[in-house]
Amino acid sequence: MKSVLRGRDVLTILDFTREELEELFSTADDVLKRPERYRNVLEGYVLATAFFEPSTRTRLSFQAAMLRLGGSYIDLAEAQRTSLAKGENFADTIRMLDAYADVIVVRHRIEGAAKFAAEVASSPVINAGDGTRHHPTQAMIDLYSIRRFHGRINGLVIGVLGDLKYGRAASSLIYGVSLYRIAKLYLIAPRPLRARSEVKEYLEARGVRYEEVESVEEVLPELDVLYVTRIQRERIPDPTEYERVRGSYRITRKLLERHAKDDLVVLHPLPRVDEISPDVDYTPHAKYFEQASLGVPVRMALLKLILRG
Repeated sequence: MKSVLRGRDVLTILDFTREELEELFSTADDVLKRPERYRNVLEGYVLATAFFEPSTRTRLSFQAAMLRLGGSYIDLAEAQRTSLAKGENFADTIRMLDAYADVIVVRHRIEGAAKFAAEVASSPVINAGDGTRHHPTQAMIDLYSIRRFHGRINGLVIGVLGDLKYGRAASSLIYGVSLYRIAKLYLIAPRPLRARSEVKEYLEARGVRYEEVESVEEVLPELDVLYVTRIQRERIPDPTEYERVRGSYRITRKLLERHAKDDLVVLHPLPRVDEISPDVDYTPHAKYFEQASLGVPVRMALLKLILRG
């Protein structure tokens, strides 16, 4: 059966239906169950990673995914070590990568960069995060993690905490859960970092029950999933705004022991700073390192479906 994902660009989670996500997740399940079936499925294919912003997990997990599928990758070095330092424009760099690779993964600080790259390139383009709004493959990993740890997404009460205004992982997850019939969504943020109006309007149009709150303690007993994000200094344009909101939240073992359900799952896209205390790592709630490890099978599934169907 031909996959509807074959040849697709991955620019925003909003481009995907729930059925398409379920195809991706079923393939990721199979990757975990029968990894030997996928060892050479992309032999001869080349992935290009073009990261114009720092990255650890996203860049390395895409590269690891391609290698585990039998393919290879090329990596665009830091700008000062490439022809960008000589004045080459972004479009020409993408055209060059398009000539060398079968799929291009782009991360950029400017919103719309991945979409522009997709317009320039004939090969599929995957958005690994652009600007403050979209990080679709992170949302795929987050949804898959919830599904794997709870066995379902429908019917859950989910809280998203932290920087909901500038955090693209948080926004992408919020959009992603709207594809499911969750019981309720809590948007937990200090007032200056509340979700943008277009995100809330989208939730309302989808009929998602949501509530904005500032206190995590008051909603923690209801939550099945707590998705924590750091307050991102690098994306907040005004340093004084950052100083007002830094350290707004800290999830500790004591807090979870007092208020959380026994089966609460705590997720985080990482890296963390001080928003989750290290003592949480040793509780059964902490699933963020397992969540990060799931990035490889999910991205393996995505690459396989895009390139081979």
